[in-house]
Amino acid sequence: MKKAAQPQPFSQLLSLWLGSDHPKTIGSLVAISPKKSFGLVFLVLMAVPALPLPTGGITHILEIIVMLLAAELIIGRRSIWLPDRWLQRPVGRSMQRRTIPYLIRRLTWLEGRSRPRAAALMTSRFFQRLSGLIVLALALSAFLAPPFSALDTLPSLGVVIIALGMIVDDFLVWLIGLVIGLAGIGLIIGFGGLIVTAVRHIF
Repeated sequence: MKKAAQPQPFSQLLSLWLGSDHPKTIGSLVAISPKKSFGLVFLVLMAVPALPLPTGGITHILEIIVMLLAAELIIGRRSIWLPDRWLQRPVGRSMQRRTIPYLIRRLTWLEGRSRPRAAALMTSRFFQRLSGLIVLALALSAFLAPPFSALDTLPSLGVVIIALGMIVDDFLVWLIGLVIGLAGIGLIIGFGGLIVTAVRHIF
């Protein structure tokens, strides 16, 4: 009796997509794995604001898209829906040359060390909606972080790690992302409190 073929590692699927001759669009990226489309898009889009580098405001656009997709997850969608015009948008050259190769390396490393933990829970409709709610809160906090403060980094990194957990079905990885994201929200709230206190002292 033949053994069932092992599914191809997600990092290899992403690497094959990046090295193919097909147009690198959002739609083709989503098509890599429709069942993991939310985790994949969260991973790629939030990797940019997760880096403490100046991005010229592009991070706000990415965060808005992530919030919209998180809302889709909350209402129970199993796969991403985006307008055709958005799906046909090309993935930026900088993301193709730097961000995505970096993510492939990190994903390859994670796949070699993680294992499915609570996979049945993570693929349940309730948990998917919970993940959407958490991603929405973290992306919103990153969006509202004071400009040029780099305080959007931790919430964004939290989303990236949660997305990795969703891709490899590892609850421990997902939980680490949640903790990092909540720590980022705490820093933003604390920083906001300091600003309010300083303004009160001035006036």
